[in-house]
Amino acid sequence: MTEALGLDDAAHAVYKTVLAGDAHNATEVAERLALPCDVVWASVEQLVNLCLLRLESGTLVPGSSPTALQSLLQRQGDELARKQREYAETRAAVSRLTADYDQLRGARRCSEWERLDGFDSIQGRQELLARQSRIECLSLLPTGTPQHLSEREVLDQELLHNGASVWTVLLDSARNDRCATGYAKRIGDLGGEVRTAPTLPTWLVVFDRRTALLPADSDPEHASAFEVTGPGVVTALVALFEKIWSSAAPLGDARDVHDDGPTNMERELLRLLGQGLTDEAVSKKLGIGLRTTRRMVADLMCRLDARSRFEAGANAVDRGWLDPCQCTSERPPRAVRHEKCCADRVSGSSHEHQSHIGTAVRSNTGQRPIRTSVHSGQI
Repeated sequence: MTEALGLDDAAHAVYKTVLAGDAHNATEVAERLALPCDVVWASVEQLVNLCLLRLESGTLVPGSSPTALQSLLQRQGDELARKQREYAETRAAVSRLTADYDQLRGARRCSEWERLDGFDSIQGRQELLARQSRIECLSLLPTGTPQHLSEREVLDQELLHNGASVWTVLLDSARNDRCATGYAKRIGDLGGEVRTAPTLPTWLVVFDRRTALLPADSDPEHASAFEVTGPGVVTALVALFEKIWSSAAPLGDARDVHDDGPTNMERELLRLLGQGLTDEAVSKKLGIGLRTTRRMVADLMCRLDARSRFEAGANAVDRGWLDPCQCTSERPPRAVRHEKCCADRVSGSSHEHQSHIGTAVRSNTGQRPIRTSVHSGQI
């Protein structure tokens, strides 16, 4: 019982001994209780602090217990009142902060979007939405690092456990990644489906066709995302996913290659180069290394019997590997172009080889260079 007063068993025994008159100083108390002197003196110090004992010329004298205990109760009462005031102030501060948070979050919700900053914030929101989803989750995942796929697999497993469908599209480059193929097999065994596409426009996750997450910044190093709930925007994002999904191939299937024709990734590489992208930009889009990109370009040029990338693009259109752009006129047959090229060489006006499939030419009117693409078939 005396523990509530801050007294241990030794101090209680010392107090009772002095109060009974069996000992009058610390030495006698130590002999009487068979305790070390340092323990007795420590107990005496506790009792003196509580006004239960007084030291008068080395003699231990009991204090007035009722007065001492009332003083102790008063001190504890004051301490309790102080703590109650602190608790009330803390509760009021929490209430104000909660109201501010609800007000700001509600304002952002009214505009049907919310910005999430930081990897932890984005991952936490995905985990929350995954727990709440019961229908499906649609995902475009351009980045397939082991860490990302590991975190993604945990979410997919929870979604599938809750009865939701999982549909995921990775880059074609994932076909050569052991981590990605392992992820696809495990998710497939649980009932999900994983496909691949040559390129993906953005990172995107849609839960139950009601909430979508997409990047808030074009720079992948900036960990920020928008949570969008506007029905119109979500519907458009779902349509984008379905368009990509319809042309994507299951990760377990081999890409069909007829004769010496291009794979889907090679066709996409030609298309990106035709837009004027550098090798570095193409590598990033396809999710492959720069050396791999240049090796693929060299292989395509060999198969297209081309001495330059410009000629490779023209030959790719001739063979039907690339579709001509519908916004320009019909390109002349290859024989006509070949004759014109030979005539230009004879006259000393042959064109300089281009470093990219897409190029810029100057119009006959002397206006600024206009951008053309081999998709249009015009040289």
